[in-house]
Amino acid sequence: MTIVNIVLTLIVLIVAIYIIYYIINKKKNAQVESEINVDDKTYTIDKMTEFIKKRLDEITKVNLYDIGLSEEELKRRKNKKYELKKALKGCTYGDINDKKYVKELIFDLLQNEYGVTESNISKAITFDIPSLLTVQDKFDILIYVYKKNFGYEALTELIKKYNLAELKYTEGETKPSYVITSNEIEDIYEQEKLVLSFADKLNVVVQRIYQHYKGYSSIDEVRDMNIDGVSGGVSGLPESFLSQVAQTDGDYLTQITEHKVPRACDSIWIFFQGKSIRLAFLSFGTEAELKRVCQNIYKYNNPGQLSDTNGYKINEMKDGSRVVVVRPSFSETWAFFVRKFDVKRSTLEQWFKGEPGSDESIELLKFLVKGARIVSITGEQGCGKTTMLMGMIENIYETMNIRVQETAFELHLRKIYPTRNILTFRETDTISGQEGLDVQKKTDGSVNIIGEVATDPVAAWMIQAAQVASKFTLFTHHAKTFPNLVTALRNSMLRIGQFTNEKTAEEQVVQVLNFDIHLTKDFRGKRYIERITECIPVEEKNEYTFDHRKEKTLEGKFDKFFDNATHYFEKITDKKLYTYRNILEYVDGEYIITNPITKENLNEMRLNMDATDIENFDKFIERHWGNALKEKETIQVSSTISEEKPKRRGRKPKSQV
Repeated sequence: MTIVNIVLTLIVLIVAIYIIYYIINKKKNAQVESEINVDDKTYTIDKMTEFIKKRLDEITKVNLYDIGLSEEELKRRKNKKYELKKALKGCTYGDINDKKYVKELIFDLLQNEYGVTESNISKAITFDIPSLLTVQDKFDILIYVYKKNFGYEALTELIKKYNLAELKYTEGETKPSYVITSNEIEDIYEQEKLVLSFADKLNVVVQRIYQHYKGYSSIDEVRDMNIDGVSGGVSGLPESFLSQVAQTDGDYLTQITEHKVPRACDSIWIFFQGKSIRLAFLSFGTEAELKRVCQNIYKYNNPGQLSDTNGYKINEMKDGSRVVVVRPSFSETWAFFVRKFDVKRSTLEQWFKGEPGSDESIELLKFLVKGARIVSITGEQGCGKTTMLMGMIENIYETMNIRVQETAFELHLRKIYPTRNILTFRETDTISGQEGLDVQKKTDGSVNIIGEVATDPVAAWMIQAAQVASKFTLFTHHAKTFPNLVTALRNSMLRIGQFTNEKTAEEQVVQVLNFDIHLTKDFRGKRYIERITECIPVEEKNEYTFDHRKEKTLEGKFDKFFDNATHYFEKITDKKLYTYRNILEYVDGEYIITNPITKENLNEMRLNMDATDIENFDKFIERHWGNALKEKETIQVSSTISEEKPKRRGRKPKSQV
């Protein structure tokens, strides 16, 4: 009986101990979760951001002479104070090095002064409870980990690995679009199964604090990546729209309030390999945050104030990115557009990516540049005109001095070719583009490059530069066809008052323009050269006669006079100043060289090449056009290109326009 009692007593004790342990453990877990979510606010992002702001303000404003430091220590502290003030200013301009410096200082302050440890860091971002992480938390962690492995290719690697840049249908949409959704980011986070050290966690927290303090909010890390660009405020409902909705549709207003309908501040897009992709999982949070980013992102080199009177600014950032910012009442919402140009990839070989016929196409482009031809690069926005221009510049002879005229600095050629004689000018509030071009004429320039012919005055500069200011000119334009290009340049010269006669203005254009390279971006973002077109000016022919002198009768003399008059009016009313033909086309995924270049251009190209290039050029001609150019050309000038019959190696010719 005693043994039974002892056994029962032991069982009761064991059960009691287990129950007590379970209750204590449950309370402990509940207390930890409660501390993370509700109670202790000391280690939240907001509190730490306030501390960082206050601490950095103290460091930059402290009077070092009142502390009683030694001379050596005073000098050292002054240098560090100056370095910090410089970095705090530079990091807002897009300077990567200043950003690193400020983030390292924030890291040290949080760890050494604020007391952030492994046990309390999850009160800022719940690293230990993945179910409580927001989509932005997961994206920030993913970008941080990928950046450790791939540097500024992190976003590119993430998109490629999980095929995020594909057309897809989203909830409620009837048509596919380029978008990266919250569900995709959450799925990726689960698949990656990331394990973070304390330093990793603290770096993620530091980035979150930095981007709301000195950075560009949710796009801060995205902007630094090697992508084509990023923009914000370009979709969703403007704030001004909410008051109108409130008066008409209460249900719709409820959806907006619950964030079921995107607002302008939820609008973040990236431009990636020719595709505009919406980042549906990212948001600025509030209209005020979007406004703060717009007011800071364009400030490099003090371009002036963005105001209601002056509702837009075009500028560059410190890393060479072009930035355009607009604001109400010029635009319906605050918005910005950052366009990046990856100078490391700006070669012709990288542009073509080894497609069929690309080797011969690259060789043709190189000969056009070495032959000092005036070349336009045309196409829609985002089709790669600037990148193509950078790649072509590589083939300009080292002996030629390059002068560049731009609205905003974009090409940054001296970063690519630091040993070349290159100088870039741009318009300012006090110096017009015409004045800049006049100065260029006195700077020993051989090649004139105009970044973008987008306005009438710029078109006039281009014609001037091509006629008298340089050996040859390269420029970009948004024309869709070759006749459109000629017409646009002609109309620009008429509008600014340089000419009053259409034919005279057009004659100036066709005498200057040699070749047009037209780029295209298809629906899926693929970029390619659609055609390379040669401009062929029509030679003036004197068709007047003196046959009236041989006529004996007055009636006969009148007939001959009217013949001459008819020729005159034909020239005045329907004078053909140029024809054109394609020398390269893109057909069924292959680059094909078609019609030969005219003898006039071939001869002038040879005059501008060195002996080695002339030899290679002659081999190129022999390969593609054989003996056709050795015989006398018999090109019939006509009003339409359809009369030109290109040799296409058995393929059906594509439309020339």
